[in-house]
Amino acid sequence: MEKKWLPASVKEVKALGWDELDIILITGDAYVDHPSFGAAVIGRILEAEGYRVAIVPQPNWRDDLRDFKKFGRPKLFFGVTAGNMDSMVNQYTANKRLRSDDAYTPGNKAGFRPDYPTIVYSRILKELYPGTPMILGDIEASLRRLTHYDYWKNQIIPSLLVDSGADLISYGMGDTVMPKIAKVLKNGFNMKLLRRIDQVAFIADGKYVDRLEDKIVLNSYEECLRDPRAFCDNFVTVETESNKINSKILVEPVGGKFVVVNPPSGVMKSEELDRTYELPFTRLPHPRYIGKGAIPAYDMIKFSINIHRGCFGGCSFCTISAHQGKYVVSRSERSIIGEIESLKKLPDFKGNLSDLGGPSANMYGMMGKEQGLCNKCSRPSCIYPSVCRNLNNDHDRIIKLYRRVRSLKGIKKVFIGSGIRYDMFINDEQDKYLPEVIIHHTGGRLKVAPEHTEDNVLKAMRKPPFALYQKLHARFKDVCAENKLPYQLIPYFISSHPGCCEKDMAKLGRTVGKLNLRLEQVQDFTPTPMTLSSVMFATGIDPYTGEKIFVETEQEKKRRQRNYFFD
Repeated sequence: MEKKWLPASVKEVKALGWDELDIILITGDAYVDHPSFGAAVIGRILEAEGYRVAIVPQPNWRDDLRDFKKFGRPKLFFGVTAGNMDSMVNQYTANKRLRSDDAYTPGNKAGFRPDYPTIVYSRILKELYPGTPMILGDIEASLRRLTHYDYWKNQIIPSLLVDSGADLISYGMGDTVMPKIAKVLKNGFNMKLLRRIDQVAFIADGKYVDRLEDKIVLNSYEECLRDPRAFCDNFVTVETESNKINSKILVEPVGGKFVVVNPPSGVMKSEELDRTYELPFTRLPHPRYIGKGAIPAYDMIKFSINIHRGCFGGCSFCTISAHQGKYVVSRSERSIIGEIESLKKLPDFKGNLSDLGGPSANMYGMMGKEQGLCNKCSRPSCIYPSVCRNLNNDHDRIIKLYRRVRSLKGIKKVFIGSGIRYDMFINDEQDKYLPEVIIHHTGGRLKVAPEHTEDNVLKAMRKPPFALYQKLHARFKDVCAENKLPYQLIPYFISSHPGCCEKDMAKLGRTVGKLNLRLEQVQDFTPTPMTLSSVMFATGIDPYTGEKIFVETEQEKKRRQRNYFFD
């Protein structure tokens, strides 16, 4: 049976014989029908539940709003997403300059989405279709579900629910949540029932909040504006609860009302994740983009396979655990092999997989040895400041997967493009993982992320000491020498992170010079909402200790820090 895209035009809807739609998804990205693109995933999941779903990609918000009007009013709801990335990270550089390109747009062209598209799209829809339920979802909505720091406005701002006027945020990955929302709305708009769904956020009044049991009341948005420490305290509570298996309802007062965040719906099961990846994706951009240029974000991942979700690394600056969760959910080997067989049918596939990984390449299949201990844990990281004794970080399962995949007929080379967490294996003298990757899954250059060289900065980042990277560097050289491989180790570094001053960057420059490292993967720190690093950047305080921390905020001095990469 020929796979078809979800309809993105009135003509396509009519061709299906539909006279109305149940759900309309609005996205800031181009429509690529691939399991790495959020709108496509949610669309396919809802389609599989029997709903009539259409997608409006990158609607024009400047004209007569015909893109928002073309399908009319859906029976159930509008789903709104800014896209795969936080829109402001996508739009602006770390020094707040408007980017001249957009990897999620055909031809890599900028200008096809507004700043803060979730808010812009939502307000338009509320004006055009008052009374129609509107659900927000994606990484942008997840990270902005409560009071947060916005780097581009340089302000503490309230939940996205306040400015958008949306009815609900489905935070995190929506695989299991969105069908529940649709099921409730199938019988009419019932906010009482919607509020019972796990992993959603909404605005409520005092009477509703008073009836809640097992809740934590955070400092109000207004308190966070007045007192940086109140904002810090909120972050510690939110992160701690987010990292628990059994967390409480969070309530944050704002403007006389309350943002209520229900607990996560629990860790997904492997079979649930398999089901998502086995939906009938075409794995291609919609035909509407033929002749309009390549979509770089798609080209980067079209021959890659995602083998798990979640990350227990807990890096201060990373948004993955805040969105996907700390606990790793791994796909079955059967599902992964099935997707590879599907990928092999694409006309331009030449036998090379660009990545077999996930948020971190080598967390596949890893979990606690005793689940009971995990149920009591609230650590933000299972590997920092040291590897948890309850973590089963054995790499045998992932090595077995690598070997099976590269033995498949029609597969020439399998690359590991995702970041490798070397702090999980490099101290093991019996390590088998690194040689496996170097010999069989590297195209001559292996990229890893020490992030910095100085211990005080690495501590603020929740990253291991640089000495561990040096140990990796030596081990890498030994493996290459033993196997006569002229390969390179390419490190990734960040400048201007909280705790990093110009003196620290000067030391980094000298260390890099002594080791003769090639610096190609470097970046000036960009604060993103709902991360420890962004809270430190906004307040100059370490939320967990209450101690002051140095933060470089002047753009010229940030540029000077970055220049040490190239001196």
